[in-house]
Amino acid sequence: MKFKTATTLSELAEFLGHPFKGDANLVITGINEIHKVEPGDIVFVDHPKYYQKALNSKADVILIDKDVEFPEGKGIIICEKPFDEFNKITKHHNPYRAWNAAIGDNFSIGTNTIIHPNAVIGHNVSIGDNCIIHAGAIICDHTEIGNEVIIGPNTVIGHDAFYYKKKSDGYDRLHSCGKTVICDRVEIGALSTIDKGVSGDTIIGEGTKIDNQVHIGHDTVIGKHCLFAANVGIAGCVTIKNNVILWGQVGVVSDVVIEDGCVVYGQSGVGKNLEAGKTYLGSPCDEARTKFKEIAAIRKLPSIIEDL
Repeated sequence: MKFKTATTLSELAEFLGHPFKGDANLVITGINEIHKVEPGDIVFVDHPKYYQKALNSKADVILIDKDVEFPEGKGIIICEKPFDEFNKITKHHNPYRAWNAAIGDNFSIGTNTIIHPNAVIGHNVSIGDNCIIHAGAIICDHTEIGNEVIIGPNTVIGHDAFYYKKKSDGYDRLHSCGKTVICDRVEIGALSTIDKGVSGDTIIGEGTKIDNQVHIGHDTVIGKHCLFAANVGIAGCVTIKNNVILWGQVGVVSDVVIEDGCVVYGQSGVGKNLEAGKTYLGSPCDEARTKFKEIAAIRKLPSIIEDL
């Protein structure tokens, strides 16, 4: 997320009430998670395992729970609970706003677009030309919808990310301040859910078709002309390239990459990166030909045991 107005390291540290190290005039233009950071961003880290990844990322300022050495040209803000301070910043720059009408503020709509009764649209939403938004659909804040898009009944676009930190008294949500971008000619079936980015964007690429009851997690980026059948579940921070097919009930864990042209058969579990142009099966999934051989071999086991 980019700030509407840039701030400096010293100004942000004063706002948070914590000490800092680095150039007091270092300019901060945005805030992001580690996998989305850009120059000018601030990021948080609260576990030694990830210190170096955060310190050596593109971020210029790091919220961190320990005084550590850091690369030249960067800055740190030292605080006991970086997760909480990250939330404090995002809520300040992008606060929650209640909905008081069926359509929120700063809404734009293209020509020949149809919005059926009982659809609800939040703040800062744009919808392009020749779209159909079916009854019961909910388009949440900070959503961009292209041209010739179809959103099915009771589908939710841009709900908050499923991102929590475990604490002694339960779980605390990381405030979502990203966007959801639905590109041209995307079709989304009924009762599907697509979460907005935590601090970046969740993107559904041009021409992708999504069936009923599909879930896509925060900050996931999906390419062009993909096809997802019913009950597919995709975690956050997944990258799916172009022309990928996921058949019914496929599950995909976070942080994996599915390359161009992959096909994953139904009820498979994707727990690793998948190579381009291959067909996969099973949970954990592997190349379909290999899995079929394994299944055939297992079927022979009873007769083999009887012959022993």
